[in-house]
Amino acid sequence: MDLDTFFVSVERLLDSRLQHRPILIGGTSDRGVVASCSYEARAFGVHSGMAMKMARNLCPEAVVIRGNSANYTKYSKLVTDIVEREVPLFEKTSIDEFYVDLTGMDRFFGCFKLASELRQKVMRESGLPISFGMSGNKTVSKVATGEAKPNNQIHIQKGTEKPFLAPLSVKKIPMVGDKMYQTLRGLGVRYVGTLQEMPVDLLQRVFGQHGNQLWKKANGIDNSPVEPFHERKSISTERTFDRDTTDVQKLKGILTAMAENLAFQLRRGHKLTSCIMVKVRYSDFNTYTLQQHIPYTSADHLLIPKVLELFDKLYNKRLLVRLIGLRYSDLVQGGYQISLFDDTEELISLYSAMDKIRDRYGDRAVLRASGIMATTIGRSNPFNGEPPPLLANRRS
Repeated sequence: MDLDTFFVSVERLLDSRLQHRPILIGGTSDRGVVASCSYEARAFGVHSGMAMKMARNLCPEAVVIRGNSANYTKYSKLVTDIVEREVPLFEKTSIDEFYVDLTGMDRFFGCFKLASELRQKVMRESGLPISFGMSGNKTVSKVATGEAKPNNQIHIQKGTEKPFLAPLSVKKIPMVGDKMYQTLRGLGVRYVGTLQEMPVDLLQRVFGQHGNQLWKKANGIDNSPVEPFHERKSISTERTFDRDTTDVQKLKGILTAMAENLAFQLRRGHKLTSCIMVKVRYSDFNTYTLQQHIPYTSADHLLIPKVLELFDKLYNKRLLVRLIGLRYSDLVQGGYQISLFDDTEELISLYSAMDKIRDRYGDRAVLRASGIMATTIGRSNPFNGEPPPLLANRRS
């Protein structure tokens, strides 16, 4: 189940004057990026992730809205609560998308009837349009949902998965990104049907371990289960020192490294935080905390200054520090690399590059210089024989 143009739909629910008008939501400056757009704007060639300047040029009559993450979180939770009440098992994969497992419900009610009534209930109680695709697995259901949009539903019967997928573009397969699509086009593959007929060993030679998975998805084969939904509320870390310290530079450097690492974990888990808490425990074992609410984000350059600001307010220079800690809480789903509506192309590229390095080489593969210096003081071999990490800053 997927809420149609979710951010746009929420804005229209709150302001009926926006109905049937082309809408762009995202960073409002020329360097901003489109986070979401209406179908009317898509007709002009606009899409999510496009530079706002280019989107405005393509669709000059569009209404540009910065967006309000609090409103989107509120309506996402409303829909989540409805789904949770009505179905035995569901997985929330983003702020506006759900997988629902209705296995066995056909014995009592009828799966398609249940899903149809659930869709009507969501629209009735939230006021938001939502589409669904029903099939025997997640891949076909996701593709079917895309084909059902806008604001519709579709049921792919067992045994009809291959003919349903065959005439579609290979870009419809969830794992096919731009790079894989270009490689497939180079092989003369444009439609899923062609991919279905290709030898699996050929795809393995071209795409390695992903080749077999690509062939299975093209043939409508997917055994991945629906994972039960549990909303994680916070993420935290702390460090106790071997020797109590008053070295402010070291303390701030360690907090910087903590903030950076937790932010990466947020982005890797497609999460955003709106609350920061810093903890300081002194040598007398008295512990103090200070927290602050912020706009939803998972961006280092927005989180680190707030973390250091809280530490400055909390720190008592006359006492030795035994432990420092950091927690991000009030987490919500958000599949964006950095802040929802202040993104720039440069920052998105920077965070994407750093996160790819960390995914491949480990969390400490790229760090800010201040974090490295603080966390390596007094260590003769801080990287355990590995090459030192790359240094990064906002201007990298």
